[in-house]
Amino acid sequence: MGRDTIADVITSIRNADMDRKRMVRVASTTITENIAKILLREGFIENVRKHRESNKYFLVSTLRHRRNRKRPYRNLLNLKRISRPGLRIYSNYQRIPRILGGMGIVILSTSRGIMTDREARQERIGGEILCYIW
Repeated sequence: MGRDTIADVITSIRNADMDRKRMVRVASTTITENIAKILLREGFIENVRKHRESNKYFLVSTLRHRRNRKRPYRNLLNLKRISRPGLRIYSNYQRIPRILGGMGIVILSTSRGIMTDREARQERIGGEILCYIW
């Protein structure tokens, strides 16, 4: 049975955000590196670096937290895995969903690599919908 590395990354980030942890360490693959670069570029995380430990590579991400202590803690990151190994979800560029009216992002795996919904619409290509982030 194979492992779903994308779901592992999403779950690790979501759990660390709910537990108010500052750092998250996930296994490094090309897909997880591309997802981390998108999260960094879109401003959902502060920093990403590659760390080597006994011939294995890990991505260490620094999460961005709200510092308002007067109110109860609210999650900054909401991540949802859409396409999974048992049920792949594909979309053409015209039917890519808009999350919160364009406030959130959709991460797609396309023939030109992993990209956001805005980039896919601009390049007019569709692909597999990996996850929603808002």
